[in-house]
Amino acid sequence: MSHAHGDSNSSLVHFDHDAAPARVHGGSVFSGPAFVVLMGMMVTLVCVIVLGNALVILAFIVDKSLRRQCNYYFLNLAISDFLVGAFCIPLYIPYVLTGRWTLGRGLCKLWLVVDYLLCSASVFSIVLISYDRFLSVTRAVSYRARQNRTHQAVIKMIAVWVLAFVLYAPAIIFWELAVGRSRVPKDECFAEFYYSWYFLLSASMLEFFSPFMSVAFFNLSIYLSIRRRRLHSGDAQLHAQTKPPASAQGERIPLEQCTVKNRGDWIAIFSDSTKKLPTPTRIMDWES
Repeated sequence: MSHAHGDSNSSLVHFDHDAAPARVHGGSVFSGPAFVVLMGMMVTLVCVIVLGNALVILAFIVDKSLRRQCNYYFLNLAISDFLVGAFCIPLYIPYVLTGRWTLGRGLCKLWLVVDYLLCSASVFSIVLISYDRFLSVTRAVSYRARQNRTHQAVIKMIAVWVLAFVLYAPAIIFWELAVGRSRVPKDECFAEFYYSWYFLLSASMLEFFSPFMSVAFFNLSIYLSIRRRRLHSGDAQLHAQTKPPASAQGERIPLEQCTVKNRGDWIAIFSDSTKKLPTPTRIMDWES
């Protein structure tokens, strides 16, 4: 649902004639059964997103055992997704169903800033979770030692939100001032840089392509590391099975290294040998 408000304006076409853009509406307005069905689906989606992420946040607050460094990143993702369902999608529902923005330019700017901020923070949180899983597999010892250092997790969470804000919010707020005019019609709401392909390409590299490559690298590294460990474990077990026991090689096995089964064998041998020892009466017979 990331930046869904941009998709609804893809049907608009601008023609520059003496710096006076003309607007051709191609947006569809739903009515009848389609309107009711689409409304029901969107409301259901909002309820699922809000309730699901609210449960995650509540579990983190109630259960103190969950307050470990790795779980803070899931909390960060739950917060961003919760706000998307509680704020962004409800404002988008009447806009997409009617094809008109009737909430004013100020709320439009706020909605755009929050929407881009939350979607970017959600993407970066997924990257952070993948990086945390990567460290837990490749550097298990040092990773476990840092689990109680929650301040490091908080710093990373703040960095995610700052990066997400810097990526789009200044452009949404100040693009109109830098260009000198607004290209957004009064009854619509989308970012001013929507028609600037160079900015969209640069921002997409930071928000989509770089996170995608990072997550792919981390997950592939995790898979290869686990696969390598399994192969080494299998080779070690095979070597242990094919190696002859120490007793067969004529080596002495210390009693403390004997298994329970081996100790039982030694006890059985000792008890059997004691039966063959001469009794005191037999010793007296030999002496006589």
